[in-house]
Amino acid sequence: MSTKPLRGGASNEAFSGRTMFIFAAIGSAVGLGNIWRFPYVAYDNGGGAFLIPYLVALLTAGIPLLMLDYAVGHRYRGSAPLAYRRLHPKLEAIGWWQLGICVIISLYYAIILAWAMQYTIFSFTKAWGDDPAAFFMSDYMQVSEEVTISFNFIWPVFIATAIAWLALLVVLMMGVQKGIGRINAILIPLLVVMFLIMVGIALTLPGAAGGLDALFTPSWEALGDSSVWVAAYGQIFFSLSVGFGIMITYAAYLKPKSDLTGSALVVGFANSSFEILAGIGVFAALGFMAAAAGTGVGDVATSGIGLAFIAFPTIISEAPFGVLIGVLFFGALAFAGFTSMISIVEVIVAGFRDKLGLSRRTAVAVVVIPLAAVSLLFFPTTTGLNLLDVTDAFVNNFGIVAAALVSVLMLTAGFSALPTLRDHLNSVSSFKLGRTWMIVAGAVTPVVLGYMLIDQLTLNLAEGYNDMPAWFVNVFGWGMAGSLVVIAYLLSKLPWSRRTAAAFTSPAPSVQDAYLDRDLLTQDKSFTHYRDTAMRSPALDQDYSLRAIQHGTVVHQRAPWDEGKATADDAPASRSAGQPTHDNHEGGAR
Repeated sequence: MSTKPLRGGASNEAFSGRTMFIFAAIGSAVGLGNIWRFPYVAYDNGGGAFLIPYLVALLTAGIPLLMLDYAVGHRYRGSAPLAYRRLHPKLEAIGWWQLGICVIISLYYAIILAWAMQYTIFSFTKAWGDDPAAFFMSDYMQVSEEVTISFNFIWPVFIATAIAWLALLVVLMMGVQKGIGRINAILIPLLVVMFLIMVGIALTLPGAAGGLDALFTPSWEALGDSSVWVAAYGQIFFSLSVGFGIMITYAAYLKPKSDLTGSALVVGFANSSFEILAGIGVFAALGFMAAAAGTGVGDVATSGIGLAFIAFPTIISEAPFGVLIGVLFFGALAFAGFTSMISIVEVIVAGFRDKLGLSRRTAVAVVVIPLAAVSLLFFPTTTGLNLLDVTDAFVNNFGIVAAALVSVLMLTAGFSALPTLRDHLNSVSSFKLGRTWMIVAGAVTPVVLGYMLIDQLTLNLAEGYNDMPAWFVNVFGWGMAGSLVVIAYLLSKLPWSRRTAAAFTSPAPSVQDAYLDRDLLTQDKSFTHYRDTAMRSPALDQDYSLRAIQHGTVVHQRAPWDEGKATADDAPASRSAGQPTHDNHEGGAR
């Protein structure tokens, strides 16, 4: 058995253990949407009754999709483009599509992180004064009345955004374990402690009980409304970081023997627990705000930017311990945003690192510096808020949803890969999966995603988007979403660098299709894309490659977790020692 070291590629790095991976995965999932989106979505869709479709969505879509991403990343051990390419060469474009989505999100995510950082400081002096709405829109962001693109920079916001990008650059330069793993292991526990303290204070405010009543009082008739169920699935889908390459990339950094399904359960329930905690804290504070203003909770309840940067500053100005509430709330928002942004940009770094065969630091510089330049050019300006609004809506509704729908359809109806991925999950996990997982991941999820996509598509085509000019929406909305697909296809056609062995070796066999790959199957040939696919499966310690099946040989290529171990001399591999035969090769006709 010959041994060759892997050269380059994102898969050369690994988390030290499952705990670091779980912290990183939770850090990605727990983001801005948990704090400023979930509370209002729950309130607006049946209150306490919303928790029923929310739990159903978590169990039938969120966690199954999380496991699906883990299986692809861990089995094929690469960035999203490389993992999909290894699964089947025709699927590489899906990985680049997901990577492109991360590019767009990272551009505007940095400025929201900058706002949270600055508002943490503003909380000490309550710099927004008596009118937080006017302060944010006119004084702080200086929002232009004209919806266009300008380069009138808001320098305090520009500087804060640059600091956010610099901090991100430093963390990613430090690598997977020392950078991503450690920063999440520090910030996630700190984030939870900060939010628990804030929630504890909010619960003592006058009117807090009224806010909680508004949030948790069930409206049972809402369960008969299909839009409520779609809202529940949408919240789960967007908050768990599934469908756009993050969890595929992180799972590739896990060691071979890692409990994937158990980790998915921990991450899924931890994310939902934090959302409920956020809902309690936010609506307790909104209850105080409503009581102070002499209005109902419904009159002050809002979400997104309005909740974080207008409603909460109002609460901070009036509440006892307002400064402490402000520092804890905006500090938690900044921490949640930063850990999510790390995961978003890591998808891009890993993809180009694999494609070009770059070292970690070179890849980080090649990716982060141009991203920061574009972000700083377009978003910390007087027209940046409108641009953020359009790109965020379209990259979520017509980017993430569409890419996830296509990927799930390709893995199910297209290539029947679910049995193979299920078996991989079961080979390393404590919680075993069966036909139920395949049904919810391959049947329920596509139906829900398809409904969400069609619903948003018809709504935007019929009514436009937020009364914005058609040219603006066509260029930065529809044009951006469409261009991601075109660019993804073109990138998939570019050759992979010969400087990285990851381009030509796969730790597991591709899933072959009886129709698309009929020539290879009938002629008993391997994929031309893989000059030598022979490498043992890290999970099963077996070689399933076509080359080994045909010739009875195994080429064991040393992986990161094998460094320092003794290796065996070249020797033919015996089929009786656990090597599969051509008859049981998973790439056969379905």
